[in-house]
Order: sequence, then C-alpha cells, then structure tokens
Amino acid sequence: MTRAVRALHLPQFVPFRLNRLAVAVSEYLSAIYRDRFGLGIPEWRVLVTVGPRRGCTAQYIAASTRMHKTRVSRAVAALARRGCIARAPSASDGREVRLKLTPAGRRIYSALVPLALERERTLLSGLNAAQRRAFLAGMARLEARLGLAME
Repeated sequence: MTRAVRALHLPQFVPFRLNRLAVAVSEYLSAIYRDRFGLGIPEWRVLVTVGPRRGCTAQYIAASTRMHKTRVSRAVAALARRGCIARAPSASDGREVRLKLTPAGRRIYSALVPLALERERTLLSGLNAAQRRAFLAGMARLEARLGLAME
C-alpha cells in the first residue's frame, strides 16, 4: 500500500518564505549602499564585516556571511581596487592575509552604518515591541539550530 504524499504549498513553506523575505530585505537595504556608495551585496557584506575589526581574514568573512569564498575574493578585489581595503600579512601566520579598511573604506563605513541602522529601524517599526522581541528570539533560535550563531 502506498502512502499519499502530502502536497507542498510553496507560499506556506517556511524555507521558501525565509528566502523570499531575505531577498526582499536585501533589496530594501541595497538601495542605500548601491545608489549612494556604488557597492554590490558582496562588497557591502565584506565592508561591514571588516569595518568593526582591526583586521580579519577572507575565510572569516566567508564563514560569517555564508558567502562562497569566490564571491568574497571578488568583493575584496573590487574593494581593494577602489582603495577601500588593504591586505597585510598576519603577524602570527605569514601564510594568512589580514584585511583592513583603509581611510577611504573607513569613511564609507562610517557614513553607511547609520543609514543601514536607520533602515533596519524603519523595517522593524512594522512590529510592536513584543513582536520584535519574539521575531528576534525566533531568529536566534533558528540560527542556533542551524549552527549559525554570530558573535
């Protein structure tokens, strides 16, 4: 006897909804960094990952952003061509390259972060305080379940 396969209704399928939401939020945010700073999504992610650190590796960026190492490498190269990122050998491991923002990269980062945070506030203003707490807690639980805990 064969069991009937339950239908998958894509608009209710949580992985699909999360992906669709992530794409829409990324597009909503990209208007700031694309139009005002000429950055694509990979360059934006690299810039804001490197920005708050004294330096980090491309491997760290790939792991924390979940971008493929090729995309990270291309974004780093594009930012280096623009004079926004500098590469330096690691003091502790000569084979490792550390990435740091240059003064030009720091200026973009400093101008971009307040705009991005305001965009986040505007987006989340569609939820009341309890909904925001529940949403953020739910996201944290899902990230933890998938091993995506951020620092």
